[in-house]
Amino acid sequence: MNNSNFIFREPKNEPIYAYAPGSPERKLLQEELERQYNQTIEIPIIIGGKEVKTGNMGKVTMPTEHGHVLATYHKVGEKEVKMAIEAAMSAKKQWENMPWIERCSLMMRVAELLSKKYRNLLNAATMLGQGKNPFQAEIDSACEAIDFLRFNSYFASKIYAEQPISDNSNINRIEYRPLEGFVYAITPFNFTAIACNLNISPVLMGNVTLWKPATTAILSNYYLMKVFKEAGIPDGVINFLPGSGSVISDVVFASPDFAGVHFTGSTSTFNAFWQAIGKNINSYKTYPKIVGETGGKDFIFAHKSADYKQLAVAILRGAFEYQGQKCSAASRAYVPKSLWNDTFAYIKEMMQTVKMGDVRTFSNFINAVIDEKSFDNIAGYLERAKKSPDAEIVMGGNCDKSVGYFVEPTIIIAKAPKYESIAEEIFGPVITVYVYEDDKYTETLHLCDETSPYALTGSILGTDRYALNEAFDILRYAAGNFYINDKPTGAVVGNQPFGGARASGTNDKAGSSLNLYRWISPRVIKETLLAPTEYGYPFLG
Repeated sequence: MNNSNFIFREPKNEPIYAYAPGSPERKLLQEELERQYNQTIEIPIIIGGKEVKTGNMGKVTMPTEHGHVLATYHKVGEKEVKMAIEAAMSAKKQWENMPWIERCSLMMRVAELLSKKYRNLLNAATMLGQGKNPFQAEIDSACEAIDFLRFNSYFASKIYAEQPISDNSNINRIEYRPLEGFVYAITPFNFTAIACNLNISPVLMGNVTLWKPATTAILSNYYLMKVFKEAGIPDGVINFLPGSGSVISDVVFASPDFAGVHFTGSTSTFNAFWQAIGKNINSYKTYPKIVGETGGKDFIFAHKSADYKQLAVAILRGAFEYQGQKCSAASRAYVPKSLWNDTFAYIKEMMQTVKMGDVRTFSNFINAVIDEKSFDNIAGYLERAKKSPDAEIVMGGNCDKSVGYFVEPTIIIAKAPKYESIAEEIFGPVITVYVYEDDKYTETLHLCDETSPYALTGSILGTDRYALNEAFDILRYAAGNFYINDKPTGAVVGNQPFGGARASGTNDKAGSSLNLYRWISPRVIKETLLAPTEYGYPFLG
């Protein structure tokens, strides 16, 4: 009998490979890129561990070369979604009764497979299918995914160790049950690591999932699903359902066994989920847990005491890395008039060496946006800015979708403080700058807080600590992840738990124990050691 009380120790973050010229990791990744580029695979639905093929097909293409097909995939219909619910519920009892240490051990095995055996496979698939350069893929589909798996096991150790006090007359304990039903995981295109975590964090705590991957991330997500299976995660615990979100959601939200949703995507989609769940609330066995990370209009705010070179780098990296398609990407900046000319000059100087093109050419810092819908949306903002008296494009502004969905890194100057591109989410390599008078610092801080409905990430740059503290206070609810003297991107698992509020989500902080708590339903157990045999109390005397 195993009666050990094992604790997973706090891990270290996965080291980042540099992929420098001449390095062995660069050579191996380039070989894997060519291998995947020169094949077209067929991706099935996976329900209860079995491959299902419907013949209703879709294509996976490259954002940087949209005529090139990487894979075809089968789409689910209503029948397959119902099959997946049945498979998940059949797997649930045995999975939730597996000792938590064994569940964590499987997660650690997934992490090791990603770190060693399948690092190049996942990175190459993320690069080709989601338009990431080698560094952006490395910090995502390798490092962050691995960190989620290892740190979640550590956080679970701490949660399961938390127990209430007991005195000599009774013993109290908490059983950390999974939710009573299945969890619906809807994952985004922009981070393979998020696709991993949105499934793994509920599964680690004893739940089962139905996984709806983003259509534009199916290649890497399919390989991830295969790694889950190789690691030993039992059949039916995670069910892989590519296809239409509306088809899947209609069936899922009508099921009495629906117990939670784990989502990253648009605010409008998440709002629709809330409405659908509310409409069906009387049919569920339990109140569902609704966890989501949604839109953002993330800001950089500079005080006049900021270093202009640090500010310029924060803008360039924060706004243009991964084509501005990170949830945390800088999309608006507030810069004092005294700093703007030097800052902009340094940005232009750096941009002279920035290259844009295919992901297989490692010298390209910028690649393509994810698909035609995104391209057209961004192009619309650029065209309106060119015509508006309230805006001026001072850098970039051009786009071309003849081969891939390429949008130039763009800076717009907003002449009106609430011009559309400084208030609305764009999700592309476009940042709008509002240049304010130096003596309007406090007023502009309030403007920053009130301009956008979102509250995901933001940063303040400067050396005047009184000014920084004022920003810290005024912008208290403007960002769930707040950075001082840095860009507003790059949250690291275990270091900066990630999430925002307002229209940016439920702020349940992926990368910490806070998220894992959402996937348990605690039961408190009290055992009385010597029960009373008479009803009376002393006050009755």
